[in-house]
Amino acid sequence: MIEVLVVDDDTRVARVNAAYVEKVPGFHVAAEAHSAAEALNRLETLPRLDLVLLDHYLPDETGLAVVQEMRRRGHQTDVIMVTAARDVTTVQAAMRQGALQYLVKPFAFAGLRAKLEAYAELRRTLDGGGEAEQAEVDRIFGALSTPSEPGLPKGHSPTTAELVRQSLMNAEGPLSAQEIADRTGVSRQTAQRYLKLLERTGRARLTLKYGDAGRPEHRYVWATRA
Repeated sequence: MIEVLVVDDDTRVARVNAAYVEKVPGFHVAAEAHSAAEALNRLETLPRLDLVLLDHYLPDETGLAVVQEMRRRGHQTDVIMVTAARDVTTVQAAMRQGALQYLVKPFAFAGLRAKLEAYAELRRTLDGGGEAEQAEVDRIFGALSTPSEPGLPKGHSPTTAELVRQSLMNAEGPLSAQEIADRTGVSRQTAQRYLKLLERTGRARLTLKYGDAGRPEHRYVWATRA
């Protein structure tokens, strides 16, 4: 069984999330916590924890501060952020500090189940041990790319999609793929791929900026702003 710590400042939400976790085969809720201090105490006192479902908005500290303190204390427990924090800065910081996934509230059971099943697949892959050829490395890195919502093609990262989406939503005007890349830290090619996906699904609209010479620059705007 994968032992899970559910952390949320709202006790009702924590209970709902814990009930969701218990519905996924192979997962067991070891404990709940409702503050940063309580979460860190659980990590110190529980005999085993494999995964933390971590809210960002806690009464005494942020979820990211909890992750930092966990690592400082030597806890390598995996983390999936489950939070209403949608700003790109927080999403990017979570990625850089080692959060495996990022699930934005509100969400349905299917969204959390997809994250947990992808996490379980990753653990099965890693438990095999030994050396990895490129194909195996690709499978390990792709294990958490299971779409969290209908319409996200296989091989697309929900976290990257959220970064690009938030950058576009928060922009004051149209942005190019390079500008999105600069804001999110992904490559220009990756930004272009996700922007085209948003355009195909009707969430973004393509605009053209004509210069003095050469091909027009492709720029994208969030659909509600177009």
